[in-house]
Amino acid sequence: MFGNMGDMSKMLEGMQENAEKLQAELESKTFNVKSGGGLVEVSMNGKGEVIDLNIDDSLLSDKDSLQILLIGALNDASKMVQQNQQSSALGMLGGMNPFGAK
Repeated sequence: MFGNMGDMSKMLEGMQENAEKLQAELESKTFNVKSGGGLVEVSMNGKGEVIDLNIDDSLLSDKDSLQILLIGALNDASKMVQQNQQSSALGMLGGMNPFGAK
């Protein structure tokens, strides 16, 4: 049904290696987002972890505005990370044909 099991094993090993390379590539990327004209700046790595946050001093006395701008910046950065992960995964899968057709 699957043809040669050795070939299947090699294909799975190749997929695992590609997945590991993709993960390392994603982790090395940084996404920067500014909100409120630069009053709030957020940096995320490719895994979606916040690695830097800068808040303009003028917002420290305006809690409501700070919360709104921070939520917006975090959501925008998170969307960028997700889009990058999806496009990278699709790019990796684009060259593979699991059905063996030529």
